[in-house]
Amino acid sequence: MELILAERGIGVTHESIRQWCRKFRADFARTLRQRRPKPGDTWHLDEVSPKIGGQLHYLWRAVDQHGAVLDILVQDRRTATVAKRFFKRLLVDMKYKPKRLVTDGLRSYGVAHREMLLEVKHRTRRYLNNRAENSHRPTGRRERQMQRFKSTDQAQRFLSSHSMI
Repeated sequence: MELILAERGIGVTHESIRQWCRKFRADFARTLRQRRPKPGDTWHLDEVSPKIGGQLHYLWRAVDQHGAVLDILVQDRRTATVAKRFFKRLLVDMKYKPKRLVTDGLRSYGVAHREMLLEVKHRTRRYLNNRAENSHRPTGRRERQMQRFKSTDQAQRFLSSHSMI
């Protein structure tokens, strides 16, 4: 980016570009979220446990049956309260309920499902959740390139905006 602008006679530093990205990425991600097509009626939910700042955290992710990322939440626990928070966040963003949820065997999902989405079918069979498992791969590659996340806020900001891209 610096070189492209330098060719046009505009001198900027890489720090200026980083600040622009930090300032405008939320607006850009919001615009992409608003333009995305309606997600499928089957949602796959999964969590992975990266180390952030030297401590174990949980990255909750929801994808539809086409592999489109619906939402991401970074938390330090893996409890039913966090699962309910994640479900609420999903339902507010998507503005409708799915027909089917596919999760791994984590019991927190079952508690949240019974309390919030009782009319939705919930499946927890082995290998059904590969769509969500595979969606963690690009995040892992990106995390290694960045030499790990330093804080939960940084991880949440980065993953929320870059998951749409």
